[in-house]
Amino acid sequence: MDEYIRKLLAAAQEAGISAAEVYLVSNDRFRAMCQQGVINNYTVNSTRGLSLRGLYNGKMGYAGTEAFDDESVQQLVSSVIESATLSEDDSVQEIYPGDKVYPTVDNYQPELDAVTPEAKLNYIREAEQKLLACDSRIAAATYNMISTSSGSVRIVNSYGLDLSMRDNGCVSYINALVKEDGHSASESAISVGRVFRPEEAERTAKEAAEKALFMLGAAPVESGIYRAIFDPYAMGDMLGVFSGIFSSENAQQNMSLLAGREGEKIASDVVNLVDDPLLEGGYESRAFDDEGVACRTTNVVENGVLKTLLYNLKTARKAGVQSTGSARKAGYAAPVRVAPSNFFFKPGTKNLDELMADMGEGLVITDVGGLHAGANPMSGDFSLIAEGYTVHNGVKDKPVEQITVAGNFYELLKAIRAVGSDLVFPGGGIGSPSVDVGEIRVSGK
Repeated sequence: MDEYIRKLLAAAQEAGISAAEVYLVSNDRFRAMCQQGVINNYTVNSTRGLSLRGLYNGKMGYAGTEAFDDESVQQLVSSVIESATLSEDDSVQEIYPGDKVYPTVDNYQPELDAVTPEAKLNYIREAEQKLLACDSRIAAATYNMISTSSGSVRIVNSYGLDLSMRDNGCVSYINALVKEDGHSASESAISVGRVFRPEEAERTAKEAAEKALFMLGAAPVESGIYRAIFDPYAMGDMLGVFSGIFSSENAQQNMSLLAGREGEKIASDVVNLVDDPLLEGGYESRAFDDEGVACRTTNVVENGVLKTLLYNLKTARKAGVQSTGSARKAGYAAPVRVAPSNFFFKPGTKNLDELMADMGEGLVITDVGGLHAGANPMSGDFSLIAEGYTVHNGVKDKPVEQITVAGNFYELLKAIRAVGSDLVFPGGGIGSPSVDVGEIRVSGK
């Protein structure tokens, strides 16, 4: 591969590409599902792909391949030149020479790669057994999955930059279906990390069972305005669907109402939003972004004030600021965009029980659905199917389902009264603790 990359960069230079970058990705994935003790889905795959991007006559061109031979060298170079020639993007772009110092981020645990397929299959079999043993009302594990991945990223360019990183991870997920007296409920639990822990099978099974059993007999509340807390999972989903409003790329394309508002107060005093690619153990932690810029922790919102949007090199140059190290590629052949890493509400000091005690009466929202159809990331408006439970005299009371919560995310940020201490990253880089959002409009019965 070193020889192939050397040939590729040399050929690009000879063809008149003034600066070029090679982006190489490899990934090994394992995924299996189990139902009624039978493995009904088993997938193992390995991928390796490479992209070349380069500046030709001042414009950026892209090309990608999964073949690494002499013929592909010329194909890539020709495709980059053609792509740049056809490009209608007149903005100034660059290949990054590199930073003097890069942080150290350890995302790779060799022990995880050593776990055998048999151990992983036993894990999901045991998870199902543990779930069914929790209670006679549990009818089935309707979804029971484990997935592991192990990959690497390498960036090499014509300025001599040569960066690489490895990471791996493990995700397991189980959904419990419970039935009693004509009522049914379904809830799930997830485990995410870089270490394979067999004991997580029992923990997630019990969590899913407890959540589902509690929801038996759930009913909608009367329509009205309610005091509400979003738990970490519901608020994490909300932040995920609206995270694009903090992208400078969206702002510069008039797709975010935060355009031109850096330095303004956009949220309540208790709101602090952080993008931290250096977070220890973070699922999206990394030492450099997909343009080779050294990553750093960025306080996006500080005490309610929008300190900065997230930038890559292109959008930072246009705005006259520095990149925040937020360049991301959806795949090896994808263009460079702007996206967060570990993006989360900075936790406060009170746990969920204390937030409920402060609220007194109201609702805790534990799940929101219909995010793609019911949320408009541009305007901030949302109307989402939700479930959770009532809070009476400051404690958890009755399960609630078949309600709709509606509002506007920009206004919700301003209305937040408190942020909890129970920070969770449910399944990736978007995280949140429980958040007291003040009052929210609820449609029920």
